[in-house]
Amino acid sequence: MIAALGAVLLAGAVLMTSDKALAETTYDILGFDDLDGWKADDHGAALAVFLNSCADLDDPDWHPVCVAAKTQAPGAARGFFETLFRPVLIRDGQSPLFTGYFEPELNGSRLPTDRFRHPLYLTPPEAEKSRPWLSRRGLLETKSLENRNLEIAWVDDPVDLFFLQIQGSGRIRLPDGQVLRVGYGGTNGHPYRSIGAELVRRGVFSAQRISAEGIKSWIRLNPEAGQELMYHNPSYVFFRELSHVAPEHGPLGAMNRSVTPLRSVAVDPEFTPLGAPVWVETDGAFSLRRLMVAQDTGSAIKGAQRADIFFGTGAAAGQSAGRLRYPGRLVVLLPLERAMALDPDRAG
Repeated sequence: MIAALGAVLLAGAVLMTSDKALAETTYDILGFDDLDGWKADDHGAALAVFLNSCADLDDPDWHPVCVAAKTQAPGAARGFFETLFRPVLIRDGQSPLFTGYFEPELNGSRLPTDRFRHPLYLTPPEAEKSRPWLSRRGLLETKSLENRNLEIAWVDDPVDLFFLQIQGSGRIRLPDGQVLRVGYGGTNGHPYRSIGAELVRRGVFSAQRISAEGIKSWIRLNPEAGQELMYHNPSYVFFRELSHVAPEHGPLGAMNRSVTPLRSVAVDPEFTPLGAPVWVETDGAFSLRRLMVAQDTGSAIKGAQRADIFFGTGAAAGQSAGRLRYPGRLVVLLPLERAMALDPDRAG
């Protein structure tokens, strides 16, 4: 699972209890003509992403469509979706919110140097046995992880490392040009506390203007206060090396499959089945009308109309992802049999 950074900067802003969500959930079956921009999309690209995780859908409703998907040529993709699926608008009474996330890329080394001094650690045995274990402050101030052969790599920026821990996965570009991909390996067992929310509480930023880059800049301009701010989050994330994921592929999502820029989206699986095609409509910094696939989740992605779109790897993707924080509409494409169970009069 990728912990989506844009979504968790102000974790707690989107609150919802499971019982309340279930009580207010409604399902409206739409036609494909109701999807703004549907005919103009590249359905073949969406089909390729759907196939990437289709093998993991073992529900009986999904098996026939996955079998059929394997035989489709890209030019027939639109007809495939229109024949075997129905668009379903799922709402739970919560305001829609669309954000973006990305895979950060840090500069690092397999060995420590004067430049690369900040390590990423494997999960130590104590973190698995004692829950919670030492806090972030306790781990760093007591140097409890040092000289134990737990280091995966060293990076040059402790602030970027902190945000890598929030994101949960990323890439380390080594001096020889090779890329080391790392993923979530575990935590020290302490709950996550948002430093973005803390800065808003202090009046440093408004909730409307806060961003990851703004927080990073504030920490770097205020190094002592910035270190204390990072200690505000007692959670500490450990990593594992993902050598089996090729550098040209995206990071692994919640389905343990690589996610695809602007075709993969993190959703709340309480409402949207993982692996389902979803139609996304949102405006704001830029307009999106696109068929994506629900291949990821996030700790702050809660609600039927809550979506976090994957933008890709690196700084440019991060800047684009950070600009997306707008309402939108998420329409789930469900197999005919499942849609009929919701409303047999309109699903046929």
